[in-house]
Order: sequence, then structure tokens, then C-alpha cells
Amino acid sequence: MPSTELPGSQAAAAAVAPTVSAVRVTEGEELRSVALPGLTLTVRSRPAGTAESAPALFVHGLGGSSQNWSALMPLLTDTLDSEAVDLPGFGDSPPPDDGNYSVTGHARAVIRLLDAGGRGPVHLFGNSLGGAVATRIAAGRPDLVRTLTLISPALPEIRVQRPAVPTALLALPGVASLFARLTRGWTAEQHTRGAVALCYGDPARISDEAFRHAVAEMERRLELPYFWDAMTRSARGIVDAYTLGGQHGLWRQAERVLAPTLLVYGGRDQLVSYRMARRASAAFRDSRLLTLPDAGHVAMMEYPEAVAQAFRELLDERGGS
Repeated sequence: MPSTELPGSQAAAAAVAPTVSAVRVTEGEELRSVALPGLTLTVRSRPAGTAESAPALFVHGLGGSSQNWSALMPLLTDTLDSEAVDLPGFGDSPPPDDGNYSVTGHARAVIRLLDAGGRGPVHLFGNSLGGAVATRIAAGRPDLVRTLTLISPALPEIRVQRPAVPTALLALPGVASLFARLTRGWTAEQHTRGAVALCYGDPARISDEAFRHAVAEMERRLELPYFWDAMTRSARGIVDAYTLGGQHGLWRQAERVLAPTLLVYGGRDQLVSYRMARRASAAFRDSRLLTLPDAGHVAMMEYPEAVAQAFRELLDERGGS
């Protein structure tokens, strides 16, 4: 796989996060830190209501965190024992020691978490970058995956959506530092409004309270010395993954997935084209499709009830487990 290293990345990866504001934990959630060799991951959990509930793991997208799943997880507590991971360098997880932010690197981090906890096989959820990561895991380690739910997965497109171009440009040397300089005067609220406008099909669907929490989280992230490094090299990891062919190509790996798969696409998604739904449905051999015409890139945040219902229907098809 092409290198995702940037000048000075080792120093950034080794940087210790300064004292910043605490990560928000909603009622009913718990946070814990999992130390693995060369890697520390923060895991957000919402314990199940019953001992019979099956384990689930949720993987966020580029620039996101485990908080992206806080609207969906409580809707499934009667069915799932849910955990959401902060990928290395995102949320409350520090950068990995090896500085590897490729899709494969993120997938290995999640696999190591699952292997260390002995929770597999899990119901695996992924959004955007997390969808690509989850696809790679399901293809390479089918023993770890019961079902696969992909929400706007970042799978290669020939014609990239125009609003997604700036994200792809982050992968180019010097662009991230240029963007950081150009936006130095931006407030956390301005950054957050831009992210909401890009990711939501209808920005008005985010409540005032949720927006305030998002601004507070953005303020926290902007204080981290490795924020732009993690964003840049993860963006480069996506671009690199898009260029891979052969058995390592994401579409080829999608064809190898054995787990029953739920695909969720939004009609107003500005980052992953709605037209990719048909190709994804054909690629994943045991798939079913949920299309939400008014949703954007983060359907689990905009329409969590619809996503939860579709997942329940997937469980019903396979006997409820």
C-alpha cells in the first residue's frame, strides 16, 4: 500500500495530548481506555438491557468520533451490547505509535481491539471511512463479523462528488497546513456549521442542544496538536485505498464479504454519491438496501430511528441474533 507518511509525522504521532476539555459522555454511556501495544483506543459503551444481547461495534468516519453513534445506540439497547470506538487520532484516542492512518491501519486497530476483548463475532457498523474499514475487516476476518451495516461507506467512485473534493485535497502535501492557516481565524462554531452543512441532508434537523455539544467538541479537537495530522493522513489513506487494485481493492473485498449486510444511502449525501447504492448492492453478496432520500452523509445521526428499524429487520431475517 502506498505510504501515508508526511514530513514530521513521527513527531506528531508521538505527541502527547495537552490538557483539554473532557469528552462528553451522555447519560447511560461509559468511556474506557484500552491500552494495546503501540496503540491506545477510547471506547464508548452503552451496556445492553439484557444478558442475551449480542455484541456490536460502531466505527465512525473521517473527522468523526464515537459520539457520532450516540443517537443510534440507545435505540438498540434491548438488542445489542454496544461499543463505539474512537479511531487512532480521533475523538479521545491518541495517535498510533507507528503513525499509520491508512484504511488498513485503522482496520488493524479495530481488529486488535476485538481480538483483545474477545467480543467477536460482533454486529459491525461503519460510516464513511468507518464503512471502508468495516468492509476490510469483514472481508479479511469473517470470524469477527455477524452482520455488517454500512452507512454511506467510503468505497471507490469514478466520479467523485464535487463537495468531496476538498477532503480529497487534504491528502496532498501542504494543503492541510495551508487550510489550517486560512481558517486560523475561524471560530469552532464556524467550523461546526461547515461540517453540518456538508454532512447533513437538512442542517435544520440538528437540535440546538446537539449543535452546542458539537461546537464544544470542535473546540476541544482544535486544541489537539495532532488534529490536522490525523485528518490529513487519514484522508490520504482513503485516497490510497481508492487507487488499490487486485485483491486489496475495496470493491473486490466487498465481494468477499460473507456476512449479511445492510447498506444505507442518503439521497442528499454530498460526500458519497447516492448512485453508488446500486453498485454496492450488487457487490455485497448478501445485502439489503435502505435508501433515505432526504438524508445526508450521517443517516445514523439524522434518521437514527429508520436505521435502527432497518437493522432490526436484518436481525429478524437471520433469526434475531
